[in-house]
Amino acid sequence: MFERLRDVARRLDEVSYQLQDPAVLADPARYPALMKEYKALTPVVDAYSAYRKAEAACKEARALLEDGGLEPDFKEMVQQEFCENRQKLEELGRQLKILLLPRDENDGKNIIIEIRAGAGGEEAALFAHSLWRMYAMYAERQGWRCEVLGCSETELGGMKEISFLVEGQGAYSRLKFESGVHRVQRVPETETQGRVHTSTVTVAVMPEAQEVDLQLDLSEVKIDTFRSSGAGGQHINKTSSAIRVTHLPTGMVVECQDERSQYKNKDKALKVLRSRLLAQKQAAQKNEIDAARRSQVGTGDRSERIRTYNFPQGRLTDHRVGLTLYKLGSIMNGGLDEVLDTLVTADQAEKLRAAGEEG
Repeated sequence: MFERLRDVARRLDEVSYQLQDPAVLADPARYPALMKEYKALTPVVDAYSAYRKAEAACKEARALLEDGGLEPDFKEMVQQEFCENRQKLEELGRQLKILLLPRDENDGKNIIIEIRAGAGGEEAALFAHSLWRMYAMYAERQGWRCEVLGCSETELGGMKEISFLVEGQGAYSRLKFESGVHRVQRVPETETQGRVHTSTVTVAVMPEAQEVDLQLDLSEVKIDTFRSSGAGGQHINKTSSAIRVTHLPTGMVVECQDERSQYKNKDKALKVLRSRLLAQKQAAQKNEIDAARRSQVGTGDRSERIRTYNFPQGRLTDHRVGLTLYKLGSIMNGGLDEVLDTLVTADQAEKLRAAGEEG
């Protein structure tokens, strides 16, 4: 590990030197790439520097204690300093192991989230709206920006489906574990006898695809226009501004009618299509090389129930990590950090276990 850390420190020095080169500063492709690498390497080197500092302090304190002849008060102070730095070494060692784990290449990307009502009819659609609201409020807390790309609403205010873009640092790394089936247990607004119903909603979280990630051949895309449908209004049904994009090789279909501009709807639809295709491609690759690891947390199948929201008991249960919290109201208002922190920690622990077995 320490040889790798020394290599990282040397690489950071090289990158820092290159970033001072006027030719690099003027290069629109090279400069952003080096800055991205600089930001990724800096936390590792900072933690390594702190580790070395604590290690030196431990050695110095141990030497003083072994030499003996210290005044009682001074000896107690040195002993306390030794214990504190030894504890710091353990914490920094764990942190460095995590920092050296292979990074998910998508962690720095924006994301597209798609939420679809599943089993449960109108109640599922209403819960789909609740999940959209939960993610939007969490994004606001993080200082991220949300943009709706497409939405199909029901008469009672639910959502058959919604897709939206989340832009912000760390969006994918925090929300990538949300993909799967979310189950809700509550008394629907339409229930007259107070019975608890169980409904499901599916969530898909995809990294936003850029042109460099996936080249979309427009000759393989069929684009149709149709008239928007919705709650009404002067603009509705007067112009064919809605767009339906069909990817011919896969049969994948994306519709967008949120914007009055046909061109804006087309851009949004293509953005969603590109991200879906990238997610499909990455999922296929992951299934081939990472099936064993994915099986350690549930089955890794997106169709698996990952979480239950029990409103009568105010309880949220994440079935992948055995987490149960009785603070459902706070979570539905965007307080997702405790849930997400647990999932991130479990993923890191599994990666460390796998790395240990490989080593």
